[in-house]
Amino acid sequence: MNAQANSDDTELLHRITALMPRAKADLADLVAIPSVADPRQYPPEECHKAARWVADAFTEAGLHDVRLVETPDGSHAVIGHRPPPPGAPTVLLYCHYDVQPPLDDDAWTTPPFTLTERDGRWYGRGAADCKGNIVMHLTALRALGDDIPVGLRFVAEGSEEQGTGGLEAYVTQHPEDFLADALLVCDTGNAAVGTGTATVSLRGLAAVVVTVDTLEGEIHSGMFGGPAPDALAALIQMLASLRDPETGATRIEGLDTEGTWDGVGYDEEQFRTDAGVLDGVRLTGTGSVADRLWARPAVTVLGIDCPPVVGSAAAVPATARARVSLRVPPGMNAETASAALIAQLRAAAPWGVRVDIDPEGTGSPFRAATDGPAYAALGTAMAEVYGRPMSFLGQGGSIPLCNVLADTYPSAEIILMGVEEPQCLIHAPNESVDPTEIEHMAQVEALFLRHFSAAASPTTVR
Repeated sequence: MNAQANSDDTELLHRITALMPRAKADLADLVAIPSVADPRQYPPEECHKAARWVADAFTEAGLHDVRLVETPDGSHAVIGHRPPPPGAPTVLLYCHYDVQPPLDDDAWTTPPFTLTERDGRWYGRGAADCKGNIVMHLTALRALGDDIPVGLRFVAEGSEEQGTGGLEAYVTQHPEDFLADALLVCDTGNAAVGTGTATVSLRGLAAVVVTVDTLEGEIHSGMFGGPAPDALAALIQMLASLRDPETGATRIEGLDTEGTWDGVGYDEEQFRTDAGVLDGVRLTGTGSVADRLWARPAVTVLGIDCPPVVGSAAAVPATARARVSLRVPPGMNAETASAALIAQLRAAAPWGVRVDIDPEGTGSPFRAATDGPAYAALGTAMAEVYGRPMSFLGQGGSIPLCNVLADTYPSAEIILMGVEEPQCLIHAPNESVDPTEIEHMAQVEALFLRHFSAAASPTTVR
């Protein structure tokens, strides 16, 4: 890098630092909008309000024709663009404005829809996932001003947390709206605060609801308990078959449960802290934490319908139901994994009980190719900002959009990054973001756009 370029980059980084008070104000405005995309919980007008806020902000930041489009699930995506300078590539910027519900309001130390600073972090629902990434995009673009060296396409999804697939379907119907050479999917984050990281692996998902019936109705446990088959006991036995009895590792016939992870590791003590594992409770599974998180299938019982303890009667349960999730690592077919999960549950059903299993659908895992000019430019930007080489990380969550983008734009590089490091507690009470991550990742994004413009030739047709 020559001296002038180095000086220009330093000035750009300083402009982003100076914009952080505005970034905090932006995030406060966004967090105050309870944009939960579930009309059973919050009025749809709140999502529309958030979408309009995003559209106005990105119009002000220099994008063209920013508008709301209705997607097939009824949600609204915000899309816009900025034409590339002659000969420059185009970059897609992704984020989502909908958020998870706050869950238990009483578990929040401060109101979930009021951005609150505490111990150097900013708390509020969506502060990290994903409104922090919206603010990251805005801050980077504002710092660049009119000197944006690439073409831009922009999309803010409105139903990502509901998993109803509106944007995925819209992409396949309108591929011209998202055509780009590099796709920045900003809904992940760094391995830790201060460690520049690209997420290159996502687990897929297979989920089912299993129902067990044994009796025409509940009957008195004193009169009939013993010979009368207990539906809940049968369900528990079926669910227990999915794990090794000693280690707790997922064990499903026909699935490889011994995969290994070759990227950055995850320290076990740090994982215990990040996950809030209680003292004396052992982690489940074998191998490294990274192996278990990112390279192997992992089953979770998400919920059970059965009589609650309070109010339960002395009766034999006639029906019990559970929702079971199976996370699927890259290299494993989600449909195959779902079939194996269903087969094992059926095989483990005792006493001839009646079993009904409803698949909730599957999502394919994702693995990014990291050998192109976009990843090279990102690595340079990460090293400038964080002072160390970029790390590669896996994520346990699923982002089905990535597979749709990969199928629709096979020549584009897909990069997953953002502000959502482990301390953020996304989806949980007391979600927060470290403001230095917003600042530094905005710096990374702005530098990336500069470096990519110099390193890449446009390969898409505009």
